Amino acid sequence: MAASLKFYANIGDPDAIEQEILHADGYGLGFYGLAHGLSVPVGAVQNTTFVTNDTGTFPGVQCNNTSMVTVGDGSTAGTVNANGVSMSLANLPNYLCPLNIRFTNDDAVRVQNCKLRIFDRDNPDNPASGVTTYAFEARHPAAESSYTNLHHRVRTNNTWVEFGEGITQIDGVTVEGALEMPLTPSPGLEGKNSDTLETDSNLGYTTTEGVEHASTQHDWYLALSAEPETIGSKTQYGLFFTLEYLA
Repeated sequence: MAASLKFYANIGDPDAIEQEILHADGYGLGFYGLAHGLSVPVGAVQNTTFVTNDTGTFPGVQCNNTSMVTVGDGSTAGTVNANGVSMSLANLPNYLCPLNIRFTNDDAVRVQNCKLRIFDRDNPDNPASGVTTYAFEARHPAAESSYTNLHHRVRTNNTWVEFGEGITQIDGVTVEGALEMPLTPSPGLEGKNSDTLETDSNLGYTTTEGVEHASTQHDWYLALSAEPETIGSKTQYGLFFTLEYLA
């Protein structure tokens, strides 16, 4: 079986340029102020997101921008500013997320233990240096923001996961050191697999097999936001993703 893991920007957005992010060549996402190359003030979050090189100096495709507004907690959803429009994370459509993680395999497989880390580009156990990152997995294949996320999700709360230097917070719980953020098992093609709890066909799901769903392609959609803790470019900064797949 030939398995592949790739990263894409702006997947599913008819108004944006889609692009594979060639991470093996040193490309990734970069977070900036009002334009590429402009700094984000310490204690603020980015205004723009671009595909860029490993030093952040090359302006590639401009991505959908998802800035953290409020983190949220177990009882209150977090909020996001998506391309200038504020909304609850529960209403953030997949296509507005800057990052699509895509796993493919020649044969249909299930995927599990899907986990994401923000790290220093040297050791996955080390946090990124000098920057706090907020991440959220959208499970919202419907185009309209009036709908909410699918039932089949690894995290039920609509809150940002906060990756800081030396700590990680998930739903208000602080963990020392690096921590993996869980992502949904077997999300399916274009993230459209859900479970039997779904009753509204407008939500955009195509299957309701939950964790038992096997596919040749599984897609995750991530909102990402960055807040510098100190001045200067942040190059000790990367995203690490792992999963297990089963026939």
